Amino acid sequence: MSAEPLLAHAPWLTAGGTARVLELLSADGEEARVVGGAVRNALLGLKPGDIDIATTALPEEVMRRAKAAGIKGVPTGIDHGTVTLVIDGHPYEITTLREDTETFGRKATVAFGRDWVKDAERRDFTMNGLSVDADGVVYDYVGGIADAKARRVRFIGDPDQRIAEDYLRILRFFRIHAAFGAGEPDRDGYLACIRGRAGLASLSAERVRMEMLKLLVPGGAAAAVLAMAEGGLLQALIGGVVYTGPLATMIAIERELGLAASSTRRLAALTVAVTEDAKRVAVRLRLSNAEAKALDSMGHRWWRFATKDEANARRLLYRLGAERYHDRVLLGWARNGGDVASPRWRALAELPQRWTAPKFPLKAADFIARGLAEGPALGHVLTLAEDAWLAADFPLEEAALAAIADQAAARISRDERR
Repeated sequence: MSAEPLLAHAPWLTAGGTARVLELLSADGEEARVVGGAVRNALLGLKPGDIDIATTALPEEVMRRAKAAGIKGVPTGIDHGTVTLVIDGHPYEITTLREDTETFGRKATVAFGRDWVKDAERRDFTMNGLSVDADGVVYDYVGGIADAKARRVRFIGDPDQRIAEDYLRILRFFRIHAAFGAGEPDRDGYLACIRGRAGLASLSAERVRMEMLKLLVPGGAAAAVLAMAEGGLLQALIGGVVYTGPLATMIAIERELGLAASSTRRLAALTVAVTEDAKRVAVRLRLSNAEAKALDSMGHRWWRFATKDEANARRLLYRLGAERYHDRVLLGWARNGGDVASPRWRALAELPQRWTAPKFPLKAADFIARGLAEGPALGHVLTLAEDAWLAADFPLEEAALAAIADQAAARISRDERR
């Protein structure tokens, strides 16, 4: 076991709710530590993210101490050793130390324990097996400090065994590498993921969706996804062809434009060439309605942007709205040669920042005044007039609008007017 001070990198450890929880649960023979990702992030000089706390105290004792201290306790997973303490509106997940007695995926049988070594050894990767106490001392029983500093994502123990315990760890291996790794993935872990890839079929679509969308966001996403594709790990999940080149270009475009990473947009670049792809991916990953609609919109005739001038682009922006328009332009850009420095594509992408579509100025009353009665014909003539208004490049002058209204009304037959 190795240890090193962490206080210089973790001001959150000695103040606020975290310090209060550690003090509460590190007395009268019990001990509590922050575990997992927050410790890893602190070693790397990153923000802590979620702060998870482990303790030797049993869940009922955690709840008792919280109540005595006036802290709200919620038995979120008390049968599995997890409770949530709420301090100043912020939740802290507290889990009693555990050790596996049987391992079979998500249904592993666990027993509560007091052994920090065994608790660390049941975790997935060495850099996630670290813990830190209230004094800022990091405890490392699995070589996680060296691996974190080397940006090396390595399974704890036998990689094949750890993967067989839960095949989602294959996706987590690449996600953690994309976020915190450097260089090529750890070879032993990579080969174990390939050997275990058939097990991915046993995972629920919901769990795969969650990991895939997280995987696409970090800085190393393009390289990690390419490694997955080369290892034959993506096709079975997606159910079709994957496009690693457009994904890499989409990431480069987002960076060029200073955009926040979009997991949905990146998923479209990786998987969608036509709308049928979007529908398949939405079913395979059980995407939310919003995610499915976004993929479907992006996949709809994105290739037309290759020849669109700004006048045509304005009409599409009017029809789609700024968000849908923007995402479709970026997919077209990513799939059309990938010239990230292209002034033309950049101009199309930034059109919503330069131009706001006006509202269609003609109303039903304008056509009633021209002799049309309320009914289907009125809706038809409004559609005709709107199409003509768009084709004329959004005129707002009274004379131009009157001419458009007259021409549209004239196209409605006498029978339709009734």
